[in-house]
Amino acid sequence: MSLLAVGTVAIDSIETPYGKVERVVGGAATYIAWAASYFTDQIRIVSIIGEDFPEEELGLLKTRGVDTDGIHLVKGGKSFFWSGRYHNDMNSRDTLETQLNVLADFSPDLPSEYRKSKYLMLGNLTPSVQMTVLNQMEVRPDIIAMDTMNFWMDSAMDELLKVIKRVDILTINDEEARQLSGKQSLAKAARDILKMGPKYLIIKKGEHGALLFDNEQVFFAPALPLYDVFDPTGAGDTFAGGMMGYLSNKGELNFGNLKSAIIYGSAMASFCVEEFSINKIKSLSDRDIQKRLKMFIDLVQFDI
Repeated sequence: MSLLAVGTVAIDSIETPYGKVERVVGGAATYIAWAASYFTDQIRIVSIIGEDFPEEELGLLKTRGVDTDGIHLVKGGKSFFWSGRYHNDMNSRDTLETQLNVLADFSPDLPSEYRKSKYLMLGNLTPSVQMTVLNQMEVRPDIIAMDTMNFWMDSAMDELLKVIKRVDILTINDEEARQLSGKQSLAKAARDILKMGPKYLIIKKGEHGALLFDNEQVFFAPALPLYDVFDPTGAGDTFAGGMMGYLSNKGELNFGNLKSAIIYGSAMASFCVEEFSINKIKSLSDRDIQKRLKMFIDLVQFDI
């Protein structure tokens, strides 16, 4: 089933306690598409790039069954660029440089076939851009998920709330959940955020896992303890890609399927952080993924 991912396709420079890489492939839509490609075979990307984006990387996406016709190339332009340095705890980071470049004028115009996509993942973008995409869909997708961040809560709250009202799944981290709701307790925060419109709320807690809420139930998904975390960049987007890839393959949104989807997303994110950029998630086998999923099952399964 067709999964449409809207977000950045970018170039990053990253420094962590494990090393430093310059001008590697990044961007929310890139991570989403790569992760989802292991679970569904019809993925479409809407984004914008400049001439500096490596053409061979687009070719690799195509070999994974990703339709890149929705990626607009601006001749003479430069791709969105982000540079950051992670602290020793790998949970906090400093942004060293952000260059919007062609992203500054990003106003997506969806190809006609994209407008009937059955599943939609709105990556972390300006709420007005997310709304533009929603308004271009000819038929409401069966599942709409979105990611956002505290920057938009500070600068575009009214527009953000309008988008949140129209989605099925909202994914944010614990700090963002508290800011969006004004509540310190995550349970209370979830109750208030669900009143804003989404059917399900996923609160990401980094190395401490994720919480799933609907109006009646709560589910906790652990994070896999890893010996080495080389690069957390894109982990949240990889999580979203794994989750939406699984859901688009299942075809039905309910609490049970979403519980499994979160484990699949968590497994993909655990691979992502083990190498810089998208390197690890470009080279996985089905056996790798099944082995990692079993590790998650063993982590929480017990008899009383």
